[in-house]
Amino acid sequence: MSEKTGLQVSFVTITEDHLGQRIDNFLITHLKGVPKSAVYKILRKGEVRVNKKRIKPVYKLQLDDVVRIPPIKIAERQDDFVPSKLEKVKQLEDAILFEDKYLIVINKPSGMAVHGGSGLSYGLIEALRSLRPDERSLELVHRLDRDTSGCLLIAKRRSVLTALHEQLREKTMEKNYWALVDGQWESKTKNVKEGLRKNTLQSGERIVRVDNSEEGKPSHTRFKVLERFDECSLVQASPVTGRTHQIRVHTQCQGHPIACDDKYGDQAFDAGMRKIGLNRLFLHAHDLSFYHPKNETTMRVEAPLDKTLTNCIKTLRAAKS
Repeated sequence: MSEKTGLQVSFVTITEDHLGQRIDNFLITHLKGVPKSAVYKILRKGEVRVNKKRIKPVYKLQLDDVVRIPPIKIAERQDDFVPSKLEKVKQLEDAILFEDKYLIVINKPSGMAVHGGSGLSYGLIEALRSLRPDERSLELVHRLDRDTSGCLLIAKRRSVLTALHEQLREKTMEKNYWALVDGQWESKTKNVKEGLRKNTLQSGERIVRVDNSEEGKPSHTRFKVLERFDECSLVQASPVTGRTHQIRVHTQCQGHPIACDDKYGDQAFDAGMRKIGLNRLFLHAHDLSFYHPKNETTMRVEAPLDKTLTNCIKTLRAAKS
C-alpha cells in the first residue's frame, strides 16, 4: 500500500488484506492518530475518492480499488502515553508469547484494558501499535476483560483477522481459562448453559445477569476441576460461546463466584483471599488453540500465571489440611 505523506494527497491500492472492509473503518485504521470525526468529515465532503468516485462510509473495498486520501493534519495527534505509562507499555514486549509476520499472541496483564475508550486514553492495542509503528493493520481478534490476564490474539493483516473471526464463529478456536472459585466445585457440573443478558445500570455500569427467557442470549461454558483447596477450587473454564462476562456469571450462578471479582464476587470470600495476597481477579486465559490461516498448522499457545496468581496457589497448597 502507498504511504500517507503528511499534508500531501496519497493513493492506496487495495490488496486482499483489506478486501471487503468498510472504507470508514479502513481510514480510521490507516490514519492512526486522526480523530474519527475528522475521518467522517472528509468522507462527507467527498474528499476521499475510490477509483476517482465519491463513496459513502459504508462502501466495502474491492480488490485493486485505488483510494485517494486527501491532505489531513496528522500533527493534531495526541501523545497516547503519558510518561507514567511508558514503562508498562515497554513491558508488553516481554509479554509476547508468539509473533510472526501474520499475528501476535500476548500474555495480557491484569488491569490493562484491551483498547481505549470509556474514559481510558489507551489500551493494549494502542500500546502495541506504538511498539510496532510499521504494522498498519494491527487489530484485536477477540477481547478480554480489563482485569482478566492471559492469551490475547492480535492479527497483523485483515485477511488473517477475517480467517480467525471465522474460527470464532465456527467454534473451532479453543480457549481455556483458569479461575479460582469459592467453595468446592462439584465434578459432575461440567456444563453450564444459562442464558445471559446485558444490563446497563443508571450509573452507566454494565452488568450481566442470568436470563433464560427469549431476551437472554444462549451461552455455554464447559468446566473441569484442576485442584481443590480447603475452601475454594481451581477450575478450568472453556467458553463455547463468547458472551460478555460469561465465565464470571456462569461461576456466580452456580454458587461459586471467582475470587476478587468486584462485580460478581462474594465479599467474605474476597476478604479472605486478600489476606493471603490476592489483589486482582483470579481469571486467566491460560491457553489458546487455533488454526494458523497462513502456515496451515494448528497452534497451541500457553500463558504463564503472573506472580500474584502463582503465589496465591502456593499459599493455598501450603495451607491444605
